[in-house]
Formats: sequence, C-alpha cells, structure tokens
Amino acid sequence: MTYDFAPLFRTAIGFDRLARLVDTASQAPSSSGYPPYNIEKTGETDYTLTMALAGFSPDDVEITLADNTLTIKGTAPKAAQHGEILHRGIAARAFERRFVLADHIEIGDAELMHGLLTVSIRRVVPEALKPRRIPVTLGTAPQPQLDHAA
Repeated sequence: MTYDFAPLFRTAIGFDRLARLVDTASQAPSSSGYPPYNIEKTGETDYTLTMALAGFSPDDVEITLADNTLTIKGTAPKAAQHGEILHRGIAARAFERRFVLADHIEIGDAELMHGLLTVSIRRVVPEALKPRRIPVTLGTAPQPQLDHAA
C-alpha cells in the first residue's frame, strides 16, 4: 500500500525533510534485523542507542551523521580461525543501519564494550524555540502632541 502525499506538499512550505522521511520509510527494504538494537529514553531529553556487535572492534565500525541521519556501518571482522567451524551461529557480517533524527538532536559519545555499541543522544532545543513568557506592562494614556511649528 502506498500513499500519495503530493497534494499535502503542494500547499506546504518547508516540509521537504518530512517528505524525504516519508519517502525513505516507504522505500526501505525489509530489514534483516541485523544487528539488533535498543533505543532507550534515559531522561527528559536524553536517549541511548545500544547495538549488539559481537566480534566487532572499534576499527570495524564507522558512525557518521549527515542531513539528520545517523548511519552506523560495520565491516565484517576478519575472524582468526583456530580450527574447522562446525556451526556458525554468531553472525559477523557487514551491515548498515540508518536512523532518521529529529531536529535539534546532538550525538555524544560512542563506546564499544563487551560487544555492545552504545551511542549517547541528546535533544537540545535552542533558546529561541523554547516557550517564553511575555511580560505585560501597564500602559499610560497617550499624551496630546503639540505642533511647535505654529
């Protein structure tokens, strides 16, 4: 099932990012589920992305942020083989995961420990976009203006 958002975008200005998001979501190939990940809200504006990367080293993982999209790529690690593998149940293949980020999202540290990649994410709203209270003052009656030219 596909939706045509063209009528909406013909009358809206500045929503091209939303159009790209909808387009990307509708065209995304079915994900294999690899590697598995969690997204956790850890505070009012803080999030943590945790991805299971057993067998990967920091040199095997590349994290980039461009155009409000966080991309995490992994190249298949070279496995040291000590003998004949009879069953391979631990997946260690190349992958690429993309996460579309909301506006005003900042990516913090990324740490790989015990096979888990942890990425710190924070939503930072600029002061200009935060609600602010406008003070109301007591006005005075307008004073009549005298024409000094006469």
